[in-house]
Amino acid sequence: MDQIDQRIVGCLLQDGRATYAEIGATVSLSAPAVKRRVDRLLASGAIRGFTVVVDPAVLGWSTEAYLEVHCKGTVAPAALRRSLLAVPEIVGACTVSGSADALVHMLAEDIQQLERAIERVRDEPNVDRTESTIVLSRLIDRPRS
Repeated sequence: MDQIDQRIVGCLLQDGRATYAEIGATVSLSAPAVKRRVDRLLASGAIRGFTVVVDPAVLGWSTEAYLEVHCKGTVAPAALRRSLLAVPEIVGACTVSGSADALVHMLAEDIQQLERAIERVRDEPNVDRTESTIVLSRLIDRPRS
């Protein structure tokens, strides 16, 4: 990846909907040249995809929580990931060091929906127990780049 590719990625991080012409004007390339570079970055895996950032509150997802997941015995991360994918309220998950095996980020419309989602996680055969923490307010919410 050269400096022009890095600048193209920077443009896409600022505005994932920018046109190739807009990016080209910023990096001094034609729109077709930018498209070729973006296609190459996608093919190489440097860019994994494009996404949209939503405001959970606007969508009515006003209840947010983090769930520590403690597994029964040793569970492979891939197996745990498969179990967690079945719960649509889970918006993020990672394996962690410490006493828990995983930390799960959840969004729900209300406490009742959150409780049902947590019950679905607890019902997974490889889950021993969970500990939940409800988010009261967000102090810092920086976009990732």
